[in-house]
Amino acid sequence: MPEKANTPAQLPVVLLVDDEPLLLDSLGQELKDSCRLFTASSAAEADLRLAARRYDVVVCDHMLPGEQGLDFLSRLSEMIPSTKRILITGYTSPEFISRSIAIAGLSACLVKPVRASEIAVAVRAALAS
Repeated sequence: MPEKANTPAQLPVVLLVDDEPLLLDSLGQELKDSCRLFTASSAAEADLRLAARRYDVVVCDHMLPGEQGLDFLSRLSEMIPSTKRILITGYTSPEFISRSIAIAGLSACLVKPVRASEIAVAVRAALAS
């Protein structure tokens, strides 16, 4: 008997927090068949989305208007520890990356420039862990 495809209600739910519309669109295309994707352009907007529903994975850019992404993901790790967290950053310092992973309990820390396909791989890996 063939496997049933996941219905939209059964798909993992991902929140992408980034102020770059092109990345939001690209990732939406990359994940459209495997996840339900929601977006926010700032940490404040993400807080509103998190108050309304549960997310399996939150992917967040480090440089956001208002609160920085690492600070937001650190707060998220305390509020909802079961949500997987992925940071996207332009900082290439190994110290920054390892400190970020430890501080926010990240599933991954991706360094820019990053393709939507790379983010999708990190999201799928986080969901599988």
